[in-house]
Amino acid sequence: MDQHSESNGGVRTGVAHYVVEAAVAGLLLLLGIIVAISSWELGAGWTSDGPGSGYFPFYIGLVICISGAGTLFQALFGKEKNTEIFVDGEQLKRILQVLIPAAIYVGAIQLIGIYVASAIYIALFMIFLGKFAPWKAIVAALSVNTLFFMMFEVWFKVPLYKGAVNLLSFLGY
Repeated sequence: MDQHSESNGGVRTGVAHYVVEAAVAGLLLLLGIIVAISSWELGAGWTSDGPGSGYFPFYIGLVICISGAGTLFQALFGKEKNTEIFVDGEQLKRILQVLIPAAIYVGAIQLIGIYVASAIYIALFMIFLGKFAPWKAIVAALSVNTLFFMMFEVWFKVPLYKGAVNLLSFLGY
C-alpha cells in the first residue's frame, strides 16, 4: 500500500498494522486470562466422576492465552513488523459512523426493545448516512418493523424482547 493519499496528495497517516495486531492480540490474551480464571473458579480439575465443569474451558482459555501472547510478541518484537498504514483518519471516521450508532442501538434494545430501537436506528441511519428524506426513512423504518412485529409476534408467536420500558404494551403484546 502506498504512503500517499490520492484525495489530498499528502502523506497518508494513521495506525500501523502491527499496532492493530498488538491491540487485538492483547485483547485476546485478556479474554483467555478471564476464561482461564473463571474456569478455574468453576473447578478445572479432575473430580471423582470425571472432569470438573471448568476443565475444558480452562484449557481452551490456556490455548487462547498462548496464541494471544505469541501474536502479541510477534507483533511487537517480530523481525517483519508490518508498518504500513492499517487505517487512516478518513477510513476510521467512516467506521466509527457505523460502529458508534450500532453500539448505541444495542444498548437501546435493552431499554426500549428491539422493535422501537430498530425503527429509530433504521430511520436515523437512512437520514444521516443514506441522505434519504426524513419522511421516506420513517416510512421505511415503520414498515420494516411492522412487518417483523407481525411475523414474529402475530404469525409465528415468537415474542422478541420489548425492553425494560415496553412502549408497545398498548398493543397487548
